[in-house]
Amino acid sequence: MSEKIEDVLTRIRGNIEKEIFKKAKKGKNKSLPQESELLPKPLVDGKIEFLRGEQKLADITFIDMLGDTTDSLNLKILDRNFQVVINQPWVVNLAMPTNILAGFTVYPAKLEMQFAEKSYCKGSWFKARMAKSELLPKPLVDGKIEFLRGEQKLADITFIDMLGDTTDSLNLKILDRNFQVVINQPWVVNLAMPTNILAGFTVYPAKLEMQFAEKSYCKGSWFKARMATSGNLKQVKVWSYCGDGLSYNTCNEDIDYFLKLVLIPGNSQGQFGPSVEQISKREVQVGPGPCPFETRHCFTKQRLRDNSWRIVSYNILADLYADTDYSRTHLFPYCPAYALKADYRKQLIIKEILGYNADIICLQEVDVKFFNFDLQHILEDDQQAFKGLLAQKGICGEGVATFYNVKRFDLLETRNFNIGENIRVLTIFRDLWQKIQTNEKLAERICDRSTTLQLTLLKMKECEHYLLVANTHLYFHPDADHIRLLQFGLSMLYIEDMYRKLIKQLNLNEENQLAVVFSGDFNSVPECGIFRLMTEGFVEDDFIDWRSNTEEALAGVSLKQPFRMQSACGTPQYTNFTHAFAACLDYIFYQSDRLDVEQVVPLPALEELKSHIAIPSVVFPSDHVALVADLRFKLISQNAK
Repeated sequence: MSEKIEDVLTRIRGNIEKEIFKKAKKGKNKSLPQESELLPKPLVDGKIEFLRGEQKLADITFIDMLGDTTDSLNLKILDRNFQVVINQPWVVNLAMPTNILAGFTVYPAKLEMQFAEKSYCKGSWFKARMAKSELLPKPLVDGKIEFLRGEQKLADITFIDMLGDTTDSLNLKILDRNFQVVINQPWVVNLAMPTNILAGFTVYPAKLEMQFAEKSYCKGSWFKARMATSGNLKQVKVWSYCGDGLSYNTCNEDIDYFLKLVLIPGNSQGQFGPSVEQISKREVQVGPGPCPFETRHCFTKQRLRDNSWRIVSYNILADLYADTDYSRTHLFPYCPAYALKADYRKQLIIKEILGYNADIICLQEVDVKFFNFDLQHILEDDQQAFKGLLAQKGICGEGVATFYNVKRFDLLETRNFNIGENIRVLTIFRDLWQKIQTNEKLAERICDRSTTLQLTLLKMKECEHYLLVANTHLYFHPDADHIRLLQFGLSMLYIEDMYRKLIKQLNLNEENQLAVVFSGDFNSVPECGIFRLMTEGFVEDDFIDWRSNTEEALAGVSLKQPFRMQSACGTPQYTNFTHAFAACLDYIFYQSDRLDVEQVVPLPALEELKSHIAIPSVVFPSDHVALVADLRFKLISQNAK
């Protein structure tokens, strides 16, 4: 409903009164105007009016008044007339570029207008020099500002040469004051503490960004204190020392205490920057109690050596799938919302992974942020000595990651391979692709998937053995057994091609020096074609997986692979356990003629998985459980037999 003229006039009167108040507040006289100083009410009745020519407008809506353009519209306030202009062209924002070069075109860096068109705008350009009074006075330059190396005044030298000479300290003298010039000083750009800290778990910065600094040369110290009686942490006078390092293992004695990290950035040149400190926003909370993975740690207390090594495969449940409205109400409604938060789950994930004392860690559903700020921070420190590689799934915010212990392995090569993008391109896929593309829907669906295969070639430091480690996470959909089988078959074709080239490239005397390990979340139960292909080496063309989707059914396709492969952990009843679905989906496949299994770490019992209905839960950070196996290379003489 449109406003009446009388309503508009009343609103105008109110706005005028507000302006009087604003001016009174800004003025030197801080007293506000009295009621007698405001516009008298009779002003509305006759002193403010709209006119069309000489005719006073009344009993007309505001829209009708503005829509009539037969004559000019005026607003009369007291004895002053103001012309009303409707939709006048207007410049909202105009900005000039920061850099202008002679011989090039200059135009506004930003130009935003309303009710205006560029082709009808008028622009004029002018130029001028800076006023002399605004320039730095010349005497100040000659003698009042100078660079000194020791006592020597620097002259006739370029800035680059001056900064490149580090034989003595460089100083900048302004008038009678000296300032030391520090080049590329280690600096903390951003330091943030986690929002959730549990007793009995590792705490570390939620975010740490530095310039000209290296973590291994930084100094960190941890302190704790209770909240001051005033309720202001800045007024805490005594902070108790807890420990040194960029991370700290909390304990029950820290419960209800705030933590403070004091960080001094450093680099390999022995330089240190100014210290920065950050205090946690919340106190240390009570932990969840004993976690089932701690029982599993009893089997992995010692690190392996010689030609034995431990591998972990673990789908850690990406945060972008865990902490959503859908996951809280449908996927994991039995799990408390706080236990689905990243800051809670990552503490359990880090503790679980560290306790396995692994040499190779293959992870799936790894958030890019979790990889950058958490996994790398903890696993790549000097003590853990891991190096991590992330293969992101297309533009998705998660992917697969492989970590290897640099004290035990040298990295020779790594490849990240998107199956959907390469299926039509690589010659090794040509025969299979020709059969796939006969079904248009199938071809489109498999090519649209962002499934990634990560390959890492490692050489053991203690012996002349090589490992080709494959890591993947196959398509999840229930009607896609055929898609997964094809993805896996394509992966094995790629691995076979790379394997044969590596035998020549590495100039190996014995093929037995190179072994293949393929781990991941295959979203496939043991009865499906993937397990059959790996353990039996062949899947026939009439296998049931090819008909998992009738519209995309594939005929006349069989798969084979040349390696003798077995599942290191066998076929446990469950590797994924939710209230809606539970099955064995994860495997560590190993080349059984090159490697032996020394130990399989027992999986959690069914009672543990069901203790909180299903997983994830307050003691299980993922809907999958980790697979852990100890493997060793067979002796070459054993292989010969």
